[in-house]
Amino acid sequence: YKAYKFRMYPNDEQKNLINQTIGTVRFVYNNFLGKKIDLYKNESKTYLLSDMKKDIKNMYLKYPWIKSIDSSALRIELDHLDNSYNNFFNNGYGYPNFKKKSISGSYSTSCIRSSYKDNSYSNIQVDLDKRIIKLPKLKEVPIKGYRNLKELPGKIINATISREAGKYYVSVLVSAEILPLPITNNIVGIDLGVKDLVITSDNIKYHSLNLIKKYEKKIKGLQRWLTRCERDSKNRYKVRLKIARVYQKMKNARKYYTDYITSKLIKENDTIISEDLKIKKMIEKGSHFLSKYISSSSLSEIIRKLEYKSKWYGRTYIKVDPYYPSSQKCSYCGHINKEIKDLNIRKWKCDKCNGEHDRDYNASLNILSEGIDELIRRTYKIKKVIEFA
Repeated sequence: YKAYKFRMYPNDEQKNLINQTIGTVRFVYNNFLGKKIDLYKNESKTYLLSDMKKDIKNMYLKYPWIKSIDSSALRIELDHLDNSYNNFFNNGYGYPNFKKKSISGSYSTSCIRSSYKDNSYSNIQVDLDKRIIKLPKLKEVPIKGYRNLKELPGKIINATISREAGKYYVSVLVSAEILPLPITNNIVGIDLGVKDLVITSDNIKYHSLNLIKKYEKKIKGLQRWLTRCERDSKNRYKVRLKIARVYQKMKNARKYYTDYITSKLIKENDTIISEDLKIKKMIEKGSHFLSKYISSSSLSEIIRKLEYKSKWYGRTYIKVDPYYPSSQKCSYCGHINKEIKDLNIRKWKCDKCNGEHDRDYNASLNILSEGIDELIRRTYKIKKVIEFA
């Protein structure tokens, strides 16, 4: 499955319908979440998904205005509620919370197909020549994005309509066949950091964007302005919109940069090796200053994108043990210098072979070496690779 996200330009009537749908699916979600909680507390019973979808018909009688909303969006919202409960009980996720009214929001709708007299019909259609998307209830909406595509390469599954910082977007999910990339016969080790986001074993460095440093002053100023606005006033809404747009700029910059880095690594290398970093633990154990920069640097997003892109394009992605001493180990002789645990030491000299090292580049070379050993162990099913001096 692959998603294509477009910017939408709805008219006033379509905007009102989108906003109404976002509010309605939130209302339905909260209503059935409250019923699930009450049923379990009072009768120790589970409110099943099948029962919820039957009971949604009763809501049409109680709240007639729900009928004007796309029915597929309401059913999908119940699927989301059921999935969140399953994730809580089976996968250790947090307990589902009631949704709050927000400046942003979204809803999803399924693609329904039919045929009549040898003609096929679909309630979701994308025309990239005319730059128009057809959606249930909304009908035709102008879009922008993917100028190089003539048509979506695959079968449309569903569409998610979202409102972000006063702008409207649609993400179209398609089921498509993705062909593997050509073989390059290259292998690379990468070290992930904060100052330099990615350092490769080819000594290529991708510097951090430092978005927190760039926008922190502006965000603080807008938040001070927000506290002085009257609650539920138009000025307060305008300031909230400005804050949301700043965060959207940061989000878009991170997304573009991580996509650029991961796509370049995937295209140029058959095998990519990195540490299996525990980002959540790093944020919890780090200082306030360090944790803030780790959370804004999108390290976990780089790992996530490398994982799914390597599966898409027929590449191999290996993660080595996070406790492997990649920064402390000399990449020339293998001597381990425990003093290098201090993050302030960026360059050091090996006591044994006098080799001079850049901390991050040296770590990437060690990660590459350990990853090759892991690759050999997997390929030939052996327990240990013995190194001869």
